[in-house]
Amino acid sequence: MSQSSAAVTPEARERSFGASLSPEEFKAVFRGHPGGVAVITADAGDGPVALTATSVSSVSAEPPLLIFSVSSQSSASAVLARAETVVVHLLDAHDIDIARLGATSGVDRFAETHRWSRLVTGEPVYHDVRAWVRCAVIDRMDAGGSTVVAAHALQSQVSRDVAGGEHGDALVYHNRTWHRLGAHSAL
Repeated sequence: MSQSSAAVTPEARERSFGASLSPEEFKAVFRGHPGGVAVITADAGDGPVALTATSVSSVSAEPPLLIFSVSSQSSASAVLARAETVVVHLLDAHDIDIARLGATSGVDRFAETHRWSRLVTGEPVYHDVRAWVRCAVIDRMDAGGSTVVAAHALQSQVSRDVAGGEHGDALVYHNRTWHRLGAHSAL
């Protein structure tokens, strides 16, 4: 009978794969890899939470699935561990204030009541963002100091669409800085 990978100790893993990268080496590798910026909101009954993430990725169009990860150190992690639904806001450069808000520790991300409301299903949603997707959480997986969340897309709204081949104003995070993709960055 074989052991599952979740039951393998770090020491056993190092013996079979060799030493792993240090946290500093791993961060250096990913500093040069830009990520699209999203804000994830949820409410598991104790009030809304939000966080900024660059880990959102589409997984499948049929069924419509996406994933993202949440650090266990995030103030939103306990709520996201219990929430049955989430709203993933996919941002562009016009949404930089929302991205910064979700990335700032120790602030009330819902204090400015004119910036958000609740969907009829109860989830908190920010207004006037490029796009948002309401999702049902279908699975969670512990991965190091984070949780990977898989979610099924149920509802969406696109306020600022980008036609195929157009540059739009995509917001990305690269080397610890916010960037706007545009015509100048097309190859």
